[in-house]
Amino acid sequence: ASPACTELEVVMLDWLGQMLGLPESFLARSGGEGGGVIQGTASEATLVALLGAKSRALHRTKELHPEWTDNDIISKLVGYCNSQAHSSVERAGLLGGVKLRNLKPDSKRRLRGDTLREAIQEDLKNGLIPFYVVATLGTTSSCAFDMLDEIGDVCNEHNVWLHVDAAYAGAAFICPEYRYLMKGVEKADSFNFNPHKWMMVNFDCSAMWLKQPRWIVDAFNVDPLYLKHDQQGSAP
Repeated sequence: ASPACTELEVVMLDWLGQMLGLPESFLARSGGEGGGVIQGTASEATLVALLGAKSRALHRTKELHPEWTDNDIISKLVGYCNSQAHSSVERAGLLGGVKLRNLKPDSKRRLRGDTLREAIQEDLKNGLIPFYVVATLGTTSSCAFDMLDEIGDVCNEHNVWLHVDAAYAGAAFICPEYRYLMKGVEKADSFNFNPHKWMMVNFDCSAMWLKQPRWIVDAFNVDPLYLKHDQQGSAP
């Protein structure tokens, strides 16, 4: 309802993304699809990303199996996260109506690529459809960092949506010396952190960037007559 405020939000989230050193593919200034949006909380961002991934999985699976119903497909969808991930990840699965598997971390409490690969291969053999992975950068309990680079390779191999939850520790990436901890972020589909944790920003302000927001926009786009106007499509 306020295109000027929306434009300011898009520009400011590009600035914030540049401060963190995010890849250009996440920024609106790249001229591609990507861009940032403010959510209320990281819990909300995890759910939004899951719903986008679910929408993409439904679309892609229907192209391969046009005879399958939405219910047939949704019952086969499965997502993954580190068992050390925040409880909101599990809650996103419950709200999204899909299975989520908690995977065992290594001795440093990190989720590794091999663990994820084994779980995906096992589920594929059982006729399930892997569609979503959450990698945590800075877990709530011990500030562990999942092996994003390894996880990203597995997700790209299997066309699985990778969401990076950096809610707690993401602000640290403003310091170039900590950016090695997000190595592999270019392989992700969405990224989120909370400026309201370390950046003296009022609650609620959770910054989220998406490479392809269309999966979320198209999935939940309702276009009533009373909201139509001449400038439609000129701002996200």
